[in-house]
Amino acid sequence: MERKSNLYAMDFIDSDHLEAMQLERMKKIIRHTYNNVEFYRNRMKKYNLTPDSVKTLDDVEKLPFMVKQDLRDTYPFGLLAVPQSEVVRLHASSGTTGKPIVVAYTKDDLKVWTEVVHRALHNCGLSNADIVQVSYGYGLFTGGLGAHYGAEDLGATVVPTSGGNTRRQIMLMRDFGVNAICCTPSYFIHLIDEAAKTGIDMRELPIRAGIFGAEPWTAGMRKYVEENAGIEAFDIYGLSEIIGPGVAIECPCHEGLHLYEDHFYPEIIDPDTGKVLPDGEFGELVLTTLSKYAMPMIRYRTRDLTRIIPGRCACGRTIRRIDRISSRSDDMFIIRGVNVFPSQIEAALLSVAGTTPNYMITLTNDKGMDNVAVEVELSQEKFNELGENQAAFHRQVSAMVESVTGIRIAITLVAPGTLPRSEGKAKRVIDKRVRD
Repeated sequence: MERKSNLYAMDFIDSDHLEAMQLERMKKIIRHTYNNVEFYRNRMKKYNLTPDSVKTLDDVEKLPFMVKQDLRDTYPFGLLAVPQSEVVRLHASSGTTGKPIVVAYTKDDLKVWTEVVHRALHNCGLSNADIVQVSYGYGLFTGGLGAHYGAEDLGATVVPTSGGNTRRQIMLMRDFGVNAICCTPSYFIHLIDEAAKTGIDMRELPIRAGIFGAEPWTAGMRKYVEENAGIEAFDIYGLSEIIGPGVAIECPCHEGLHLYEDHFYPEIIDPDTGKVLPDGEFGELVLTTLSKYAMPMIRYRTRDLTRIIPGRCACGRTIRRIDRISSRSDDMFIIRGVNVFPSQIEAALLSVAGTTPNYMITLTNDKGMDNVAVEVELSQEKFNELGENQAAFHRQVSAMVESVTGIRIAITLVAPGTLPRSEGKAKRVIDKRVRD
């Protein structure tokens, strides 16, 4: 009990103690990285920097950034900062082509990871009285094992279903009395759909909380999930390069995600200039791992767009919050000179009652001009209501998408169950553009 009290107390630490802890840990991790990672040591020397260059937290701005390409260039173990004999686990990121992004953990790194996921789940109101189904993929993907060990450390009963075998998952949810689930939001929507096909209303099951992450999702998708499953949805954030799930999570106030900044030091930068922005301004999230030693990340550019929310949360936690991440700088595509994010299209679609979160964006080009087309499934109720008379509703959806994105996009309304479902991270964009 004492350990748990101390663990949760970190969420309420005063700013002076937090900053002192951050500085001590930052100095230590930078020296450790400099001494043990030739790749990073050479980069610091290029800028005439040494670990002694960092004397205050603000001095971190002097340090060079790390990016995903650095992990590709040093594949698989070029960024290891400990002997291989101290590495107890390897993971690799999903969603990339070619060589995966490899990440490594010592025993102590895994303890840190377990701790932050434990704190995250407790933050959502879960406890040892809960039965938690982990439907993230297990294996090289960090989601499954990350959520699993955190939930076990919390004392919850864990049902390690991983992804897939959807109807069996629904059976287990019902039979075991599962009251919380960890998975991608797109997979949970698939669970809702499959449950309905078998005559099961998810709202009648004991499940009361969903911890969703691993892909961006909008407020419209949250509303859809909560209304169709009768649960409270929480957004959890993490990335393999930093540690996995558990970097940040929403509390029941749902006013941003509390970031565990005693382990991950955040900055927001202008993605074009690299300049650090003040709290409250939107930009790209940059993270420094303060207590992960196998493969530290110093000023890692996540490409995720957000802001640090000024002020204290109503829940009383003092660790800062970041805004929900609904887009990445590298997700953006430019159509007829206009910057468009998939999250904008999703938000526009879901603002019209009768559409569902099942949609597909296709990019093509013709005579040097890029084009975008969107297919979106109707709900069964709306599909039955409209029948063949879809013209007026089609105009309504098209007008909303144009209003949000600023461009006219070809919209196709399709029947329920038409588009492929995901058992992991959803693939929302198909890029068929041909480059010379």
